[in-house]
Amino acid sequence: MRKGGFKITLAVLICVTVFSACKKTDSSEGFDVLSFSDDTSDAAELVEQANQDLNKIKILYKKNEDQLEELKAAMGGKDIATVKKITDDLVYVLNDGMSLGESAVEKIGKAQAMNINADFKDYLSLKEESLRKQLEAFENRRQAARLLRDSFGTTDPAAIEKAKAAFKEKEEACIKMLEESNEINKKANQLAKDSSKKAN
Repeated sequence: MRKGGFKITLAVLICVTVFSACKKTDSSEGFDVLSFSDDTSDAAELVEQANQDLNKIKILYKKNEDQLEELKAAMGGKDIATVKKITDDLVYVLNDGMSLGESAVEKIGKAQAMNINADFKDYLSLKEESLRKQLEAFENRRQAARLLRDSFGTTDPAAIEKAKAAFKEKEEACIKMLEESNEINKKANQLAKDSSKKAN
């Protein structure tokens, strides 16, 4: 790859998971702008904007993860007031994160529609698929938080146990979808490496 040429690296494009820390990649990974059409720089700018949305999501995600631990402790202690407060906060945090994620998906979609190199287009397609899977995962988490918020105030032990079981089920679905998203993301990462090797 030509020194100084524009590279679209994984760190610039998309986080390994939307709601977790970004993974930096080897500097040899990426796509050379010289092999692309004139639309590549415009597409890259859109992806850069999408990445800014994802950086904001990372901050929200960290808060989300911390609150989940507090929530589990409150559920174990049957602290109804704390459960309702945390789940209410979680719903708002997840709403904000979902909005940012949808904004990032839209920008990546616009970038894909441009006249760009086929490998770059395939890469973006995989990244979008991974991101959509993550959004689906966190929709499960949002539903679980709403369920607990709306149901945990009851004094009926059976209703509380039902709400806890539903939360566990949706949280497990969330984790499974995040794992699937990571697998898709690995394919995208491999594509970037393979493209870089072809360019060299």
